[in-house]
Amino acid sequence: MSLVARFQVGKSGVTDGVIDSLFSSLKNHHQVRISTLKSSGRDRNSMEALAEDIKRRLSEKYTGAYFTKIIGFTIILKKAGLKK
Repeated sequence: MSLVARFQVGKSGVTDGVIDSLFSSLKNHHQVRISTLKSSGRDRNSMEALAEDIKRRLSEKYTGAYFTKIIGFTIILKKAGLKK
């Protein structure tokens, strides 16, 4: 089992299917790296808004807290309370 899962988000953005896939990946992986493609409109403000949207939608749909960190054009998502 790897510790990191990878996703890409394009121009369609974050859909319910993406949220479900992220949650499934967080069950089996320590963290999820979400890369944004150029077609998603990559700038710092849109990256922060996208990270907050993902965190909010995950928290609404599934109980639990999630942490996000932005490095360049990659959002790193971790589930709270996971141990190494």
